[in-house]
Amino acid sequence: MLSLFQRKRPAVATAPTPPPASDLPKGLMRPESAASLLATPRRQKLLEHIWQRTSLSRKQFATLYRAPLERYAELVQAFPASEAHHHAYPGGMLDHGLEIVAYALKLRQSHLLPIGASPEDQAAQSEAWTAAVAYAALLHDIGKIAVDLHVELSDGSLWHPWHGPLHQPYRFRYRDDREYRLHSAATGLLYRQLLDRDALDWLSGYPDLWGPLLYVLAGQYEHAGVLGELVVQADRASVAQELGGDPARAMAAPKHALQRKLLDGLRYLLKEELKLNQPEASDGWLTEDALWLVSKTVSDKLRAHLLSEGIDGIPTNNTAVFNVLQDHGILQPTSDGKAVWRATVTSATGWSHSFTLLRLAPALIWESGERPAPFAGAVAIDGTPADNNADALVPSPAMTAKPATDDQKSLPWEGVDAATPVHPPAAHAAPDVMEDLLAMVGIGDLLVPQQDAEAVSGDAPAAGFQTPPSTSMAPVPSSAPVPTSSPAQPSGEHFMAWLKQGIATRRLVINDAKALVHTVGDTAYLVSPGVFQRYAQEHPQVGTLAKQENQQDWQWVQKRFERLQLHRKKPRGLNIWTCDVTGPRKSRRLYGYLLHDVRLLFAEPPPNNPYLSLLA
Repeated sequence: MLSLFQRKRPAVATAPTPPPASDLPKGLMRPESAASLLATPRRQKLLEHIWQRTSLSRKQFATLYRAPLERYAELVQAFPASEAHHHAYPGGMLDHGLEIVAYALKLRQSHLLPIGASPEDQAAQSEAWTAAVAYAALLHDIGKIAVDLHVELSDGSLWHPWHGPLHQPYRFRYRDDREYRLHSAATGLLYRQLLDRDALDWLSGYPDLWGPLLYVLAGQYEHAGVLGELVVQADRASVAQELGGDPARAMAAPKHALQRKLLDGLRYLLKEELKLNQPEASDGWLTEDALWLVSKTVSDKLRAHLLSEGIDGIPTNNTAVFNVLQDHGILQPTSDGKAVWRATVTSATGWSHSFTLLRLAPALIWESGERPAPFAGAVAIDGTPADNNADALVPSPAMTAKPATDDQKSLPWEGVDAATPVHPPAAHAAPDVMEDLLAMVGIGDLLVPQQDAEAVSGDAPAAGFQTPPSTSMAPVPSSAPVPTSSPAQPSGEHFMAWLKQGIATRRLVINDAKALVHTVGDTAYLVSPGVFQRYAQEHPQVGTLAKQENQQDWQWVQKRFERLQLHRKKPRGLNIWTCDVTGPRKSRRLYGYLLHDVRLLFAEPPPNNPYLSLLA
C-alpha cells in the first residue's frame, strides 16, 4: 500500500544562512527554511506526537507526513492564524496547523473507518484514512493566506501563495475587505502546494475516503461525514487551548452527534440482537404507541456495542446511561420526569411479570413501513414509579430462564478516569503540547496499586502482595503464541484475542495518555484494572459468570488472564508492575502486567513509550 511512496524525492532545500535581520528595511521579514521554522522545541514535540500516532517507520513518516508539513511551514512562514482571535501572533498559523493535526490524529484513533465496513476493509484502509485526517486538518485554514492577507515582497510586487514559497523578504497586512468564510472555499487553490501526485493517486483509490476528503477541501464540512467532524473537533481543541480554555471540553462531540450514535446503536441492537414480543421473557415489547425495553439489558448491550465500535465516553453506570438517553430526547419520561418505568407485561399465553423498562417512541427506531407487528399481550404501567437508578431488570433470555432472580444493579467502572483535567495555560504563556495532550485525554490518578487477582479472590494472602511464585505451572516461554482460534465465550484466550484485534484495528489505542496498553521495557504493558474492565464492558455476559464465583466482572477476567501465564512476574513472585508517568509539571503512576513477549500483541512492536518508566 505504501510502495507508491518509496520513490526518492528531492529533499526540502535548506536556505543559506541569511544576513542579519538588521540589514533588512524596517517592516520586512526574511523567509525561513522549513528546517529552521520547525526547529523550535515545541514544534519538534508536536512533530513527535504526530509521528507516534501514525504507527509508521521514520522513513514512511517522512514521506507521508513530514514532507507535507515542511511544505506547509515554508508556505505559511510567520503568518498568524488570525488577526485578533486565536494564534494571532507571528508563526501562529504554523503552530495551529501542527496542533490541529496532532489533535485530529488523536481523535482518529477512536474511530474504525470507514464506518460500517468489515474489519478486514477497515484494516486495509487504516493508513489511508489516517493520512487523510491529517491532510484535511492541515489544510483546513490554508486558504486564509490566499484571501485574508495582502503580502508584498521587497521588490514591491505582490505575492500570492499559488506562486509557491516565499523567496524574498516580505511584509503583510490583513485585508480590510476580507470575507470571513471565504478562506474555506479557497483551500482548493492551494492543496496541490502540499500534496503531491503520488499522495493524491493513493488516496483517490479509496472511494469511501475520497469523496469526504474532496468535500473538506471544498470547505463543505457538512457533507464530509466523520472526516469533517474530526477536523472541526480538532480545530476547536486547538483554538480552546490557545485561548486558555479546555481542549477536552472543546473536543466533546456535539449533542446531535452523540444522539445519532445512541440512536444508531439502538437501531442496530433491535435489528441484530434484542428479541421483541416473545411469549415469555423478552428484551422488549412493541405496543401500538410505545417501544418498551428492559432497562438493564438495553443499557448493558448498548454500552458494549458502542465500545466495540470504538466509541468511548459512554458512561459505565447504568443510571448515567439512562440520564444520557433522557437528556438527548431518546427516552420518554414518566409523569414525574424519571427515565425508568415500572410495568407488568402479560402475554397472550397468560405469562406475566413485572419489569423496570425504558419507553421510546417507535418512530425513532423504524420508518413507517419497517415497523414490526405489535405485541399481542399487554404492558400495564404500575402505580409505583421506578427509580432512575433502578437497574432491576431481567437479563436477556439467552443468559437465563429465570428473570426474576437477577434483579440487581450493574457494577460501575471503579476509578479508571479519576484524574481531574489539567487546564492548559493562558494564551500568553506559550502552552506546552505535552501538558495539553495529557489534559485533553486525562490519565487516571491511581494512587494505590490494584491487587493481584489471587489476593482479590482470596486464594492467597493480600498483605504486601507477597504471593509466592507458582510451582505447579512453569512460566510460558516468551515465544508462546496466543491461541489463534479464540472461543466465542469469555475466557483468558478470548481476552487476549480481543486485545490483539483491538490494537490491530486501532479500536484500542496504545502509548497514549488514556491508553490501556503501552510498550515499556521492550514489551507490552497492560494497565490494570482498566484493560480488564474494558473487556467486561464489551462483554456483559462476563457479569453473570463472575457472579457465580462471587467476583466482580473485571476480577474474573483478570484471573483468567493470569492463568494463561503469559505475563512476567517480579522476582518475589508478584504480578503487578509499577510505571512512572512523567510529563511537564505532571507525575503519575500506573499499575499493570508485563507480557513475556511483545509479539503476543504486535507483529511489529512500536517504540517504547518515552513518558513511561518501569520501576524495579
